[in-house]
Amino acid sequence: MTTTADLQQQDQAHDHHHDTGGDTVFGFWIYIMSDCILFATLFATYAVMSTSFAGGITPKDLFDLNFVLGETALLLFSSFTFGMAMLYAHRKSMPGMITWLCITFALGVGFLAMELYEFHHFSTSGASPQTSGYWSAFYGLVATHGLHVTGGLIWMLVLFAHFKRDGFSKANMVRLACLSLFWHFLDVIWICVFSVVYLMGVL
Repeated sequence: MTTTADLQQQDQAHDHHHDTGGDTVFGFWIYIMSDCILFATLFATYAVMSTSFAGGITPKDLFDLNFVLGETALLLFSSFTFGMAMLYAHRKSMPGMITWLCITFALGVGFLAMELYEFHHFSTSGASPQTSGYWSAFYGLVATHGLHVTGGLIWMLVLFAHFKRDGFSKANMVRLACLSLFWHFLDVIWICVFSVVYLMGVL
């Protein structure tokens, strides 16, 4: 028989769990704000170095907007597929959620593969981080974004294990929501990179 004391303990446990989830989301928003500061600093550094070519190769010589548009399409479409994964997660459909997350993961890997190819192409063409201030700032900004995408993909793999073990627990739903926020944040940053670095670089 359930006593009043037992009910109070259950309510307290529920409230504690709820508060923990709220604290997690709040803490993650603080992390996103700190990441905004990081990227703002990198964008500011890039702006200062935007004409420091040291008499060497310039972005107009190397940038291929069609290639970068392909990268952008992969990342932006992955934002849509992650949204679909969230939709199926709220419906408690494990096959649907896993399918869309796998598509998101594949798109993220494709984006990274294209970015690494681009870095290799630039470096072999004479535009390495040591070439000039401009290229140091370029690699610092774009590679930092790429590292964040890599972190998001690793996080996604960890979530696969969590959902396989615990299913649609409240903690897993909070984790998935935080990763969704992080992934969409990376899309916004990439749009800024595309506009400021690549579009302005070919003008």
